[in-house]
Amino acid sequence: MEIRRVIPRDAIPSVDDPEFADRYDGDPDDEVIVVDAERARAYPVRYLHYHEIVNDRVADPAGTDSPGDGGVPIAVTWCPLCASAVVYDRRVGGERLTFGVSGKLADDDLVMYDRETDSEWKQSSGACIAGTYGGERLRVLPAAMTSYERFRESHPDGVVLAPPGGESEASGPGDEPEPIDYDDAPYRRYFETEGFGLDAHRGEGSREWDREDIDPKAVVLGIESDDEALGVPVEVLEEAGGVVRVPVGMIGAVVFATDEGIHAFADPGIEFERDGEVFRGDGTTWDGATGEAADGRRLDRLPARRLFAFAWQDDHGPDAFLTDQPEDGR
Repeated sequence: MEIRRVIPRDAIPSVDDPEFADRYDGDPDDEVIVVDAERARAYPVRYLHYHEIVNDRVADPAGTDSPGDGGVPIAVTWCPLCASAVVYDRRVGGERLTFGVSGKLADDDLVMYDRETDSEWKQSSGACIAGTYGGERLRVLPAAMTSYERFRESHPDGVVLAPPGGESEASGPGDEPEPIDYDDAPYRRYFETEGFGLDAHRGEGSREWDREDIDPKAVVLGIESDDEALGVPVEVLEEAGGVVRVPVGMIGAVVFATDEGIHAFADPGIEFERDGEVFRGDGTTWDGATGEAADGRRLDRLPARRLFAFAWQDDHGPDAFLTDQPEDGR
């Protein structure tokens, strides 16, 4: 793992006191990270380009937190270079951590630090790579990445992160923070070109990629269970008709590709088949983005990471991918 300092600590400011609104001022097609709690919350990637971390709290849907304790502390995290969207539980070892942007990269991935112990954490894996909690890993929480329009359709009562404002290093070419203009798109060129990693973003070359079956910037949904990890590339899903059923450790997963993204749920043992914009199975139709059936049933969303293939390979090696559809559908 290569670790290097790129910018000063907190030059990209985390959002520590997020505020929410009923309306979003951006394009309906903008991508958002969705946390489905007591009232669903959307965190626009358009804002996260400039902040990368939102320290938030949500009420536990399972009701395991005691009243008045402030709910479940979560970190909504985004690394633009890895296109890595992961939501973590901020509780570790009985302590509630608050995360900031360290200014370092580990294999071109955001390195977070916690303000309580100064430990450093690799964003895409959730692993503590230095400090008090060395060897620990953050717990991934269920979340989705979709368009704002789709979020609003699925969650008419949901709220969206309000523009945090301020200054960020992502606003300018230098290392120092500059005023944020959320209408800018600082990573547009990076997402449109073939190169990957920090050097590609800066127009200084690219890391090398030694495989042809998967593109380094292929979107992958990473699922982990019982020390096993499986990355499902969206291209494999499309070739399989938009849905696959696969085992990961001790769990079964069903993964859907939709126009808005890629989504994983606990496998209910149903054979699914795409039918236009929905999936048919067990005598009804299912929404692959929400896991909801026309008859009222709902699949359980699995904790997962959405990221580029190169970042998943950095964390789990070249064999941790689904490269074709299992013959028996699982």
